[in-house]
Amino acid sequence: MTDQINDMRAFAQMVDAGSLSAAARATDSSPAAMSRRLAALERRLGVRLVTRTSRRFELTAEGAQFHERVRAILVAVEEAQAEASAQSHMPRGLLRVGAPSEIGRKQIAPIVTAFSERYPEVEVRLVLSDVGLDVIDDNLDVALRIGLPADTGVIAKKLLSSRRVVVASPDYLARHGTPRRPADLAAHDCIRLVRGQRVFDRWRLLQDGEPRDVLVSGRLSTASGEVLHDWARDGRGLALKALWDIQDDLETGTLVECLADYHCDPIELYAVFASRRHLPPRVRVFLDFMSEALGSATTVALSDH
Repeated sequence: MTDQINDMRAFAQMVDAGSLSAAARATDSSPAAMSRRLAALERRLGVRLVTRTSRRFELTAEGAQFHERVRAILVAVEEAQAEASAQSHMPRGLLRVGAPSEIGRKQIAPIVTAFSERYPEVEVRLVLSDVGLDVIDDNLDVALRIGLPADTGVIAKKLLSSRRVVVASPDYLARHGTPRRPADLAAHDCIRLVRGQRVFDRWRLLQDGEPRDVLVSGRLSTASGEVLHDWARDGRGLALKALWDIQDDLETGTLVECLADYHCDPIELYAVFASRRHLPPRVRVFLDFMSEALGSATTVALSDH
């Protein structure tokens, strides 16, 4: 199809220029090459398009009719290309975004609402799940996830880094006491997070500048960050939570930070997408919008790791 369009364009240039040599000069080609192209076009169509002599270049009746149709086709092609180019710079269409349930509901959903107001031509479908979503397998444009994915064929853009803290409700601490050092955690009910078959029962704390993994146990564990949060507020035990999830609780006193002198490993939120190449405008502006809303961002090509 591309060769046919190019042949039509060359034929139109010959007619507009009035001769093969003039058309050759205009297209930085040679008269012989233009002649071969015209002959090939006539063979393919099975008709003579022009009458040529050393001095004259005239369209046959079939050539004149073909030229008229060619001009209309070329105009339509140019209009289609211009329209496609304009569309490629305009954010519109369906944007599929996945996120963890708790941060998705509290932080991401309000940002998506603001994004939708700024870009009304973009339809956003927000999928929340406590199971790690995959940008390819789950057919997402952007997957927001905690930590870097194992897949080395995707791009990850860091959106947010948050300190993690050990917290409990005032009621729980009144009944069981407040841990003063990491070793005290062994005497407490610790609510643990579960991912698949893995139970996160080792909490990493920094003691005297050195990381220390503390083995914790308790009667409750869950795959839901929101359920874990609710249990902590209900006085069911200690929890290790990202500051972005519990900032309001700390300010209102619903939860109290424990072991404040022992820093925990930070937790990071990444936007994962398939490729930088031919990134649709709706995805590009969403990533920029998220970065602006959540803070400075760092992009990591996982194939480099």
